[in-house]
Amino acid sequence: MPGADCLAGLIRRYSPPAFPLPARGSLPAAGGASGAGIRAYLFDVYGTLFTSDSGDIGILASQAGERAEDGRARELLAPFGPGASLPDLARRFSAAVTAEHERLRGKTAWPEIDVRKIWANILRVPEEAAAEFSLRFELAVNPVYPMPGLADMLRKLRAAGFPLGLVSNAQFFTPLLFMAFLGGPPDALGFSPDLCVYSFREGEAKPSPGLFRKAAASLAALGIRPEEAVYAGNDMLNDMWAAKQAGFRAALFAGDGRSLRLRGDDPRCAGLKPDFVLRSLADIPT
Repeated sequence: MPGADCLAGLIRRYSPPAFPLPARGSLPAAGGASGAGIRAYLFDVYGTLFTSDSGDIGILASQAGERAEDGRARELLAPFGPGASLPDLARRFSAAVTAEHERLRGKTAWPEIDVRKIWANILRVPEEAAAEFSLRFELAVNPVYPMPGLADMLRKLRAAGFPLGLVSNAQFFTPLLFMAFLGGPPDALGFSPDLCVYSFREGEAKPSPGLFRKAAASLAALGIRPEEAVYAGNDMLNDMWAAKQAGFRAALFAGDGRSLRLRGDDPRCAGLKPDFVLRSLADIPT
């Protein structure tokens, strides 16, 4: 498996600049909470700290088709072999993920996979060798880029001494985004390892409240109650609903219409009010 620096370089090379799009339509009304008493901040990654076409890790079938003839995608997929087709790889990947989800569904309602295992089985290579293939495929179908103001926001929160964490649908390469764009791993940027909960490590994906309960337990070790922490994310179900189940204050990030997920057809989100609505990362309550 290539080293972290090599993989971070791959991310930098194949992640074109992307900028947020305005959110369309009306947004949920904020619950009217004040910023008083906040002692910690936790964040979603995809669609919140980084732009993401899908608003989450993973792929959409339409993305694979749209990018099949993209020169950047062809370069990324070159190691897969001369006949590699992005739509074909996407179909094989989706089918393998679906099969693995079904296998795991007896253990949890929100099963999560490790993409290295999926690609190792598809390509019949060792998991270590599958790591770079996994990242190349993700970059081909779901390129990401830092949200405006990300570095500045983290610098301010870190300087103020707030504990910082991540609760994310993530894979092994997710922490490498911080290395690629911000110059260091999450812990070097102020994120506490104990407050970083990644779905691929837990075997569960959001909206599992279990991910947030694990973060809450780590906060408790610092003497911080869930209601004293803000969780910011772009998805009303995966982020707002799930965070509130664990007692967190919830901040809806509506700074990018591309990734904003209001989930108006989900009964769990009916009448759900985030405590805060953020139009940009600069709006994070402090």
